[in-house]
Amino acid sequence: MPSSADAVLEGLDPEQRAVATTLQGPVCVLAGAGTGKTRAITHRIAYGVRAGIFQPATVLAVTFTQRAAGEMRGRLRQLGAGGVQTRTFHSAALRQLQYFWPKAVGGEPPRLLERKFSLVAEAASRGRLRLERLELRDVTSEIEWAKVTQTTPEDYPAAMAKSGREAPRDPAEIARVYATYEQLKRDRGTIDFEDVLLLTVGILSDRPDIAEVVRGQYHHFTVDEYQDVSPLQQRLLTLWLGERDSLCVVGDASQTIYSFTGATPDHLLDFRTRHPHATLVKLVRDYRSTPQVVHLANGLLSQAKGRAAEHRLELISQRPTGPEPVFSEHADEPAEAEAAARRIRELLTPVAEGGAGLTASEIAVLYRANSQSEIYEQALADAGVPYQLRGAERFFERPEVRQAGLALRGAARAGGNDSAVADADGLAGQVGAVLAGTGWTPEPPAGSGAVRDRWESLRSLVRLAEDFARAREDATLADFVAEVDERAAAQHAPTVEGVTLASLHTAKGLEWDAVFLVGLTDGMLPITYAKTPEQVEEERRLLYVGVTRARLHLSLSWALARSPGGRAGRRPSRFLDGLRPGSAADQGRGGGRGGVERGGGGRARKPRGPVKCRVCERTLTEAAEVKLRRCEDCPSTMDEQLYERLRDWRLERARDLGRPAYAVFTDVTLMAIAEDVPGSEAELSRISGVGAHKLRQFGADVLALCAGEPVQAPPVETSEETPEK
Repeated sequence: MPSSADAVLEGLDPEQRAVATTLQGPVCVLAGAGTGKTRAITHRIAYGVRAGIFQPATVLAVTFTQRAAGEMRGRLRQLGAGGVQTRTFHSAALRQLQYFWPKAVGGEPPRLLERKFSLVAEAASRGRLRLERLELRDVTSEIEWAKVTQTTPEDYPAAMAKSGREAPRDPAEIARVYATYEQLKRDRGTIDFEDVLLLTVGILSDRPDIAEVVRGQYHHFTVDEYQDVSPLQQRLLTLWLGERDSLCVVGDASQTIYSFTGATPDHLLDFRTRHPHATLVKLVRDYRSTPQVVHLANGLLSQAKGRAAEHRLELISQRPTGPEPVFSEHADEPAEAEAAARRIRELLTPVAEGGAGLTASEIAVLYRANSQSEIYEQALADAGVPYQLRGAERFFERPEVRQAGLALRGAARAGGNDSAVADADGLAGQVGAVLAGTGWTPEPPAGSGAVRDRWESLRSLVRLAEDFARAREDATLADFVAEVDERAAAQHAPTVEGVTLASLHTAKGLEWDAVFLVGLTDGMLPITYAKTPEQVEEERRLLYVGVTRARLHLSLSWALARSPGGRAGRRPSRFLDGLRPGSAADQGRGGGRGGVERGGGGRARKPRGPVKCRVCERTLTEAAEVKLRRCEDCPSTMDEQLYERLRDWRLERARDLGRPAYAVFTDVTLMAIAEDVPGSEAELSRISGVGAHKLRQFGADVLALCAGEPVQAPPVETSEETPEK
C-alpha cells in the first residue's frame, strides 16, 4: 500500500498522471486498448482519497461487469481506498431501488427475475407463437434492446425500422410478445434487470426528495467503458449527478461492440459538447502488446469508416519487439483447428526443449460465434491440451468449488483447531491442507477430462490464496474466505489453468500472451447479417478487440471449406485486405501497418516501438507528432519552399485523379517529407503515410521535387479501342 498520496502517483506515465491529478470538474479519458485505463482511474480515485479531497463513501465508480467491478475494488483496496463503492450500473441501481422502494411506492420491492427466457416463451405461447430455442434468444434480445432504449411495445416496430436493425421475426409479432411479457411480470410481481434501471430512473425523476438523498450520498462519479453506455444508463447517470460535474469517464469508441444491447459511443464522443470545460486526456501508450501486434491493430483501424473511426487512437507500443503476427490459410475447418492445436502445443513446450514455455492459461482461441467452439474443443482434447470454455458454467457454481467453499468456511470457523491446517506453512499451505479433504493434491492427476478439470478448479483456489497472501502478508484463513465470498458474489473468478475458448464479445477486457483468431472468413467476420455500413464497421471493431487481446503471439487463420472435400468457396475476411501477405495493397492508409510489412513486396519497415522527439527526446503520443518525429512545439527544420512545391504538386495530381487533395498525401505527411527531405525510395518509404502503393504511384514525383528537379507530366490516358476508319 502506498505510504502517502504522492506515493500513489509513482510509476504513472505523464498521461496517466494527468488523469490521476485532475480531480476537479468533468474529465474525459480516451484510452486505447492496453494503455492502462483501469490503472489511471483507480489511481485517480485513490489519490483523491489519500489527499483528502474525496471521502471514500462519497465516491461511486461504475462499470459493466461484475468481474471488472471486482478488479477495480481490489486495486482500490491495495491503494488504500477500500471504502469506495465500485459497482455495475445494475447493482448500484438495484441497491438504491430496494432501499427506497418502501418510501417511494410502499411495501416490499418486486422479486428480481434472474432469467427471462421462460417468461418470454410463455408470452409467445399465449400469443400462439412458437419460437425455436435460437429464435427465443433473439426475441429476448430484442426486448432487452427495446427496454434500454426506452422503447414501448407500441413503438417497437417503428423504432426497429428506424434503427436499421434486422428483426428475427415480424416486428408486430415481437411487439405483441413484448407487451404480453410485460403484463406477465406485472401479474406476478416480478421485475427484470432492465426494469431495475427503468424503475430507479422513474423514482429519481418523480421524487426530487429521494434524488437529493442519493446526491447527498455520492458526490464524485467515475464511469469505466463509457462507450458502452446505453441511453437508459446515461439517463440514470444524469439523475445521479444533478447539477454537479464531478464526473470522470473513460472509454474508447473503437471498442464499441455491443450496439445490439443499446450501447452507443455517442455519449463518449459528445462529452465535451455537453461539458465544454471538460479536461480531455488521451492514453495511447500501449503496455500490453508488442509493436508488431500494435501495428496490425492500427492498420486495421486505419481502414475504418464512420464516426468512431474519426476519433480512433493511434496506439504506440511500449514493449520490446516481438514475433510478427502469423496469417494462415487452411483447406477446411478441421485442418485449421488441428493446426491451431499443434501450434499451441509448441507454445506450451518448455523453453529448454525449444518451445515458448507458455502456460495454458496464457493462451486463447477466439471466434465470432459460440457454435465454432466444438471443433477446437475436439482438436485440443486430441492434442492433450487442457482448455476452459469462457461463458459456460460459472466457476463458483462448479460442484467442486462449492464443496471447497464449505470446507474453507468450516475451517475458518474452527479457528485453526485442525492440526493439519494449523501446522501448514502460510495461508496457501492452510488452504491446500483444507482442500486436501476434498481431493486436492499438489501433483496433477494423470490424463484429462472431468478429473483434471476438478483438479484445475481446486488448484486455482490455492493459487488465489498465494496471490492474496502476497498482497496481504498478515491475511488469515477467515480473511481469505471473505475474499472468496466477495469474488463469488461478484463472479470474479480466479484463473483456471487451461487454454481459453471464447467468443470475441466475451473476450472484451481480457488479455493473453498468445491469441488465435480463427474462422476469419467473409460471412463469419463480418457476420452474414451485418448489412448496413454501421453494422459492418462494428464487426471490424470486434476484430480489433480480438487483435488487441494479444500481448506477444498473434495468429489469424481461416478455412476455405467447412469440411474435408467440401467446396473451397470461402474467402478471407475483407478486414484482412491490405494487412495479410499477398492481399490487395493498402490504398490510402496511414499509420502502422502491422502484418502487411511481413509479406515482402519491397516495402521498407517503419520505425517500431516508442517514437521519441528528435529535438527534446520526449516520447510522442499524438499521431501527427509521431509522423513528424517531433513535438508540435519543438522547432521545425522544414524546408518551407519545398513544402509549398509539394502542396502545389499535390493539388495538380488530385485534380488529374479526380480525388480530394488529402487522398494523395495529408498535410502532415507533406510536412514530414519537407523536414526529412528523402533522397531515395528507401528513405521516402520510411516516412509515415507513404505506403507501398503511394510509393509506386507518387514516389518518382516526390523525389524529383525533393531534388529540385522538374516533375514529368503524368501519362495521357488513351483508349485501347481502334477508331473506326
